[in-house]
Amino acid sequence: MKNKSLSMQIWIVFTSITLFIALLLSFVIPNTLRSFFTEEIYSTLESAQNIILNRYWIEDFNDLNSNTSSLEDIRMVNHIVIYENNKIALKNPIPDEFLNKIKKDIDTQRVQNKRYKFSLNNDTVFYIINKSNPLDNYNYLISYIGDSYRNDLVYTLFKKLISVMVLILILSWIPALLLAKYLSKPLVDLERKVEKLASRDWQEPMHIDRNDEIGKLGTSIEDLRMQLIKQDKLERDFLQNISHDLKTPVMVIRSFLQAIKDDIFPKGDLDSSLDLIDEEAERLEKRIKELLYFSKLDYLSYEKNNFKQFSLDNLIVETVDKFKFNSKNIEFSLDLSDTSINGDRDKWIVVIENILDNALRYAKREITINLKEDNKKTILKIANDGPNIEESTFKNLFTRYNKGNRGEFGLGLAIADKILKLHGASIYAENKEKGVLFVIEIKNEVR
Repeated sequence: MKNKSLSMQIWIVFTSITLFIALLLSFVIPNTLRSFFTEEIYSTLESAQNIILNRYWIEDFNDLNSNTSSLEDIRMVNHIVIYENNKIALKNPIPDEFLNKIKKDIDTQRVQNKRYKFSLNNDTVFYIINKSNPLDNYNYLISYIGDSYRNDLVYTLFKKLISVMVLILILSWIPALLLAKYLSKPLVDLERKVEKLASRDWQEPMHIDRNDEIGKLGTSIEDLRMQLIKQDKLERDFLQNISHDLKTPVMVIRSFLQAIKDDIFPKGDLDSSLDLIDEEAERLEKRIKELLYFSKLDYLSYEKNNFKQFSLDNLIVETVDKFKFNSKNIEFSLDLSDTSINGDRDKWIVVIENILDNALRYAKREITINLKEDNKKTILKIANDGPNIEESTFKNLFTRYNKGNRGEFGLGLAIADKILKLHGASIYAENKEKGVLFVIEIKNEVR
């Protein structure tokens, strides 16, 4: 059934349930009706006996034969009177087997009236024996009726109920099918629009005027569509600008090499010109490495088997020492507590290097690094005294396609954010009075 449409599945389930209920009722109703009409038969017999006892005196029971026809009009009830002297008054003959059963019941009956039933020739006879004691003359009034009356009532009523049930089922299946199509229509629309998203056609908005789960699903898909549009724009901008960023050093290298071939030295002499070529090649190499490294983080599963305990404060000191050599005009101020964490040490080196590289790019004179821990988390703060970041830049600061204040399209902060997420840590940035502060938070349970 899973290969059928959702509307058909809903309709089949509804139809199956209604059919099951109908079949269940077809077994339950006859038994219920039989029980009801059995009680009704006994009530009819008792009512008929009350009429007889109220209409005739006991001494007139001998005349019952002449009046039985009027009494039998009470729903086909038959009557027998048995006197103390075993005289029997009845209109219609009854089998001896049934009469003997009545006499036995009379002998054992100790109450005034009692209900009985007797199986006779595949038929059931319901009867009541009423013991009267007028004028100290014991007499017995027996009223009886066959179950053909009950069966006729059950059959007639059950047939009508079945007809009504069939009509209700047929009439309910039509709106059920319409309801199934109504419920599945938004999902069909969602399917069509999601297929468009899969083919990178995300210009058509997703509007579903519902407040139920389907409406929430539509809202989520619309949020996804907007995110894809945003991501697509960022990708286009990134590809356009990164291609320019990669093309520039290539053009410089080629033009300088061509000039050198022509015995022209753009920087005055051969060594200076070759140094510039080397700088541009290094810049190109850095961009390519960043792209490859980020792709590796993005598409390869991260193995936590590489996680080991290491000293974060020592790692920071080692990394800062490497940067000091090329940043002699920048003063580094370190306040580090002894801190050990669990993680991939090589990846953490990349994180610290990328953040320091970004901080140094905009720093004027000083970079401060603070490492503290409390009962809940470890906090690493790296700050510079450079210009503030524009508020509109914060939300995309750690995305792979973010453009820096100076127009660069580096991936350093995006790589750092990706590695930290793989370690269960987080990073954010904020402006301070002078400069920008980067904050890394590491939960102690991760450590």
